Amino acid sequence: MSAFDVGMQRPPAEIRYAAELERLRSDDVHPRPPGWALSMRAARTFILGDAHRRIEPKFVGDPALIERALVTLATSRGLILVGEPGTAKSWLSELISAAVSADSTLTIQGGAATTEDQIKYSWNYAMLLANGPTSESVVPAPLLTGMQRGAIVRFEEITRCPLEVQDSLLSVLSERVMAIPELRGEEGNVFARAGFNVIATANTRDRGVNEMSAALKRRFSFETVFPIADKDSEVELVRRESARMLAESGVTVEQSEDVLDVLVTVFRELRTGYTENGDPVDTPTAVMSTAEAVSMAHAIGLRAWYLRSEGPSAADIVGAIAGTAVKDNAEDLGKVRAYVEHHSRRRGKAWRDFHDARYQLNEA
Repeated sequence: MSAFDVGMQRPPAEIRYAAELERLRSDDVHPRPPGWALSMRAARTFILGDAHRRIEPKFVGDPALIERALVTLATSRGLILVGEPGTAKSWLSELISAAVSADSTLTIQGGAATTEDQIKYSWNYAMLLANGPTSESVVPAPLLTGMQRGAIVRFEEITRCPLEVQDSLLSVLSERVMAIPELRGEEGNVFARAGFNVIATANTRDRGVNEMSAALKRRFSFETVFPIADKDSEVELVRRESARMLAESGVTVEQSEDVLDVLVTVFRELRTGYTENGDPVDTPTAVMSTAEAVSMAHAIGLRAWYLRSEGPSAADIVGAIAGTAVKDNAEDLGKVRAYVEHHSRRRGKAWRDFHDARYQLNEA
């Protein structure tokens, strides 16, 4: 029985899609890069999907981006995914790691408090005091573990880390070796096994917080992950992901396609600054991303089911959107009010329900 079977809240991709990965491995006849669990073609299929092989599409985006990312990871350069918040950069790095290494859990979460020992290694101080520095007293962090196993290491929000912490990757990415000065002889150098590499993510909203050094940038290939361009694809993604989350939360009622259409349209118009008719919209500073839309679809579904024993309505969107839009700037609530007041009339019944619930924004 897997951890997912016994109620794991958020299973990693290699557990959630274990059956697909096993099927791809058993059928994989294409050459694999050294240290990879799947061939590059099979990894691409795992991420983009294949209906004939019963492989679910898991990422909505440019297939060429996936191919470039996979090729980069087979070289000596790391991969960094950049883009707006909520564009599924972290999800894509997880999917790639699950396909390439069958393990997406070697993750470093970047932040102002991240230290070098959380990236490389630390010490078991009881053993250190008793026996001195030995290989047994080393406590490997994700980077050292990834090098020893020959696996992908994920570095989330790398630009949130101080510059000196970021630069701890320089020698590892250049020479593929990590020095442990306290250990003598051969144990003092850990050489990366085939399959090791690093996928980092960086948020464009954080640009300039801790700008990467030119030396570190040269050791990465940069790929930009853009918001979903096609509305129908975004609606389908929000429907699929929110339905999965609602089912895991015990909600059995089906989602309304009209309500999902309103939700995604609202997010797209507030994100782009234009309605579908080309009318300008005053956009909030908060991120109105697809990931936020999925979270809201989940939230309004839970509210409607557990408080009213029914499916969500478009009116529920108004009650929930204030918490999404008003995060960075209190003035954003006025922009949302203006949008609901002026751009949600005469667009169908679900839109009328949305417009009629605008009073909820005055109470927010």
